[in-house]
Amino acid sequence: MVFGTVLGQDLIIKEITITGVKRTKPSFLSKIITTRKGDVLNTLALENDILKLKRLPPVANATFKINQLREGTVAVVFAIEENFTLIPFANLFSSSNDDFAFRLGLQEFNLLGRNITLGGFYQYDIFNSYGVSIRAPYLFSDKFGLAVSYNDFTTQEPVFFSEATADYKYNNKGVEVLGLYQMNLKNTVEFGFSFFSEDYQYIDGFTSNAVPTALKVDKRLWKLLYNFEALNYHYQYLNGFKSALNLQYVHSADANLPDFVIGFNDFLFYKRVGQKGNWANRVRLGLATNSDSPFAPFTLDNNLNIRGVGNTIDRGTGAIVFNTEYRHTLVDKDWFVLQSNVFVDGGSWRNPGGELSDFSQNENIRIYPGVGLRFMHKRVFNAIFRIDYGHGVTKDATKGLVFGIGQYF
Repeated sequence: MVFGTVLGQDLIIKEITITGVKRTKPSFLSKIITTRKGDVLNTLALENDILKLKRLPPVANATFKINQLREGTVAVVFAIEENFTLIPFANLFSSSNDDFAFRLGLQEFNLLGRNITLGGFYQYDIFNSYGVSIRAPYLFSDKFGLAVSYNDFTTQEPVFFSEATADYKYNNKGVEVLGLYQMNLKNTVEFGFSFFSEDYQYIDGFTSNAVPTALKVDKRLWKLLYNFEALNYHYQYLNGFKSALNLQYVHSADANLPDFVIGFNDFLFYKRVGQKGNWANRVRLGLATNSDSPFAPFTLDNNLNIRGVGNTIDRGTGAIVFNTEYRHTLVDKDWFVLQSNVFVDGGSWRNPGGELSDFSQNENIRIYPGVGLRFMHKRVFNAIFRIDYGHGVTKDATKGLVFGIGQYF
């Protein structure tokens, strides 16, 4: 073992070596770690560098070793286990009227060996949708980066009135630009804007004189994201706390879809349980401008917050959502992991134009326990195929399967 001093003398780092990398540029990894040649040996700084490396999509695992040299100097070796990062994905699901739907995509999470994510998708869900994005968190330095995306997204959306429901063809087309800044190991900020248009075209169902059957609006959005992350990663296991704040202001060119502010915060807590267990929790608290509009921003949906509830079955101007699950590893081989989970999802919504007391109304509360499986590849980033079955226990409950890529949260 090498200590930070020998007979009262500081140990100086003379060599830094990065091993195990094939696709990732060693020069990029050297850029983002804080340890430098000529520094006094500091094991705490090395451990923080390991945490930073483990959070990178190209890195499956990272360790360090200290080798003592002559005359009070040491060599530091970072050993990297790489992920495969060119990931195709395919999701199959049913739309609101049970038609067959799918999404196909391809993402490279380590473009040019520099942790740049480039991706695109095509979706068919009654209508055609597609999008492309690029995210380079270390484009300008070890702290500053940039993200740009373009989406042309079209779906059949239910619009909820007090009397009944209508179906609209909804299109959202626009460009988003975000600046990325990593304050330190635990705190990151993203700030930017997007220009987009929303187009609603009535299909069928209930109509109202107060709501147009056709509406196209140009909008501008300003966004601020703040993330605090104190998580430890070890393959499929997570331990620690994370908070993600999302604040948005949306300006509209049409009074039918007025300006609004929306903000929500996700609080996530993970606890390693024994050698094979992981307890995972998420709480989301959100509020938006309380307009009495059928186009309210918070949605109740299988794929977002409560598994088994259905696809976009309700909307609101506020949300309180909790998800808790216990994940247990059943099989853990060199590259493959099979995980089971039991969960409880629940939440409540504030009705458009309603009161905070709506959160406690029985008709707005949903609770869905369930079970699921995870099929994972340990050497491919985010290669987690999940299947969950949720069964509601509250009023007018439903049940159903939910498929997806990646952990639910």
